[in-house]
Amino acid sequence: MGYLKFLGTAGARFVMIRQLRASGGIWFSAGGVNFLVDPGPGSLIRLLRSRPKLDPANLDFIFLSHKHLDHSCDINLMIEAMTNGGFDKRGRVFAPEDALSQDPVIFKYIHGYPEKIEAVSAGRSYGVDGVELHIPVRMHHSVETYGFRMRCKGLPEVAYLPDTAFFCGLAESYAGSDILIINTVMYERKAGVGHLSLPEAEDIIRSVRPAKAILTHFGMQMLKNRIWEKGEEISDRTGTDVVIAGDGMKVDLERG
Repeated sequence: MGYLKFLGTAGARFVMIRQLRASGGIWFSAGGVNFLVDPGPGSLIRLLRSRPKLDPANLDFIFLSHKHLDHSCDINLMIEAMTNGGFDKRGRVFAPEDALSQDPVIFKYIHGYPEKIEAVSAGRSYGVDGVELHIPVRMHHSVETYGFRMRCKGLPEVAYLPDTAFFCGLAESYAGSDILIINTVMYERKAGVGHLSLPEAEDIIRSVRPAKAILTHFGMQMLKNRIWEKGEEISDRTGTDVVIAGDGMKVDLERG
């Protein structure tokens, strides 16, 4: 069994700052392993307010796609919570090298709390108790950024495509994924911005052809255009079941 829980769907600074959508990241449960992706502002509060409550002491690892604050603001707090304030040396943290060494977002004193903090890189895989995260490619973003393809026996493959500009080969690196989560900040294409737009997300979905695509991480224009009402028409345009994520949304993972 497995599931995803969206602790927040805010993308871009103003949606986050105004908390028009929450920004707590995504909780994954797969094969008895729990991990948290991109714990932005309010992550701990969203966990504790979840129904049923999600206990951060049950986390096995944390994955950070990149160090921007809307993804990393609560990472020190979540490491503290995962390790019982540092009294239980447990869990792992996977993050880009520049999040650990260049303007690091994880405090030095906390490095000894988890079992391991490891820098990730493209083309490698990282595993914890039967859950494997494969890093297919480095994203085109203003800081070092990585997504993953999660593989766990008996579950569909779930891919996370984080903040990035569109680039040649992006869709191909996620081909074959069963469930594709796409951070889709902008409603329309805008040159020179390191984020995906809705038309670009649709192009990726048509190329990858997952069984299900989930759009999240919405900027202001996505909200102004009421993106939550457009799942059906996007599904019709792409030929794929497209879900518009909402704060607190749970997605059960079942092998189809």
